[in-house]
Amino acid sequence: MSTTVVAGCAPAVLQRVERAISHRSGVILHAVGSPLPSNAMTMLAATSSGAAAPVDVVLLGPDVGAERTAAWVAELAALSPHTSVVLLGELGTAELLAALRAGVRDVLGSAAEVDEVRTVLERAAHTAAERRTTSAARVVARSAPTVAPRVITIISPKGGVGKTTVATNLAVGLSAAAPNSTVIVDLDVQFGDVASGLHLTPEHSVLDAVHASGDDTMVLKTFLTPHSSALYALCAPEHPAGADQVSGDDVALLLGQLARQFRFVVVDTSAGLSEHTLGALERTTDLLLLCGMDVPSVRAMRKELDVLDELGMATANRRVVVNSVDSRSGLTLKDIEGMLGCPVDVSLPRSKEVPLSTNCGVPLLAAGSRGSAAKELAKLVALYCPPRARRKSAFRRGAAKRADAPVLADAGAPTAGSAASPLERRGMLNVLGVR
Repeated sequence: MSTTVVAGCAPAVLQRVERAISHRSGVILHAVGSPLPSNAMTMLAATSSGAAAPVDVVLLGPDVGAERTAAWVAELAALSPHTSVVLLGELGTAELLAALRAGVRDVLGSAAEVDEVRTVLERAAHTAAERRTTSAARVVARSAPTVAPRVITIISPKGGVGKTTVATNLAVGLSAAAPNSTVIVDLDVQFGDVASGLHLTPEHSVLDAVHASGDDTMVLKTFLTPHSSALYALCAPEHPAGADQVSGDDVALLLGQLARQFRFVVVDTSAGLSEHTLGALERTTDLLLLCGMDVPSVRAMRKELDVLDELGMATANRRVVVNSVDSRSGLTLKDIEGMLGCPVDVSLPRSKEVPLSTNCGVPLLAAGSRGSAAKELAKLVALYCPPRARRKSAFRRGAAKRADAPVLADAGAPTAGSAASPLERRGMLNVLGVR
């Protein structure tokens, strides 16, 4: 049983609402008459006295008035958080964004037909039911020990060292332990490749999230793109110019909101210490520093560590990862540790499977690879989440089940004359948009 409340609407609208919900059993329609109550609490009290069912949907018409509508929306958010508020009227873009930020679930035009009214009200009722279920689950979960959220930021002073490869594999690995509670954020706002690395075609980006979500986490979630590994992604804008519209403060606020909703927030950044990266470091609980196995990359990381220490941003929970480890490079891990003044936690070997997985948009840990690089990436995941908490089957979900996703095996160093198989080539062409 649930209740739909209609207030401030013309009789013709009320008739359309009655027809729209007539096919749904267990739904009680309560029309608020004139004069309208002074506040939402009085309205809810009058409704509950006449119907022993939760108020899932409140439809507010133009007769309520803009000022009273804003007050009621705020009151309903506090008094009945699961209730979905729908506005009736013609709203401009600015008014619509303001309404969504205030917590309004949807908007109906004054001349909306019965079918459209039915669709919007059903969607609002479904959202309310989900909120009630989630709220009940949270009450049960309060008795269990809480797990502090972790914001893991991957940084490097140099580009091209594999930050996105490490970030996407780490996120996929963590999603095995926290399915639907892990999100990856692409803060290389100009030229981010998280979408390509996960073979995603996002409808929204970081730019949309920071400007349209406000403080409403429900709105924020609509900008996330789901991945087949039970992971969510917030990707970079399609056009580099969008970076100018995102500030460091926007980033800090965004990551704070995501940390309240997700157990793991993995942040991929651009090279160096940009405004966006510094904003991310304000919310970072775990810092992952990445460099290549070459002298310029290691020296640049040493300088970056010094700058972070001066700024007080080098968190105690920091890890060092060296990528493309090759015994023929002329450097050893001990040399790198001596230059950095700290131990190397994970060393990722140079392997042919890494560029192949990047080109196919299938992270190694999602493809079920058993190669040396995948094993080291699994060790990296274990630093943040012990193996016993992860489901082994999660590494074989998603893209590995698709016919066009090759299961990658470590082939060692590339050999002369080697070529991608037809299956591998098809996966790469799909990423490039060629059919």
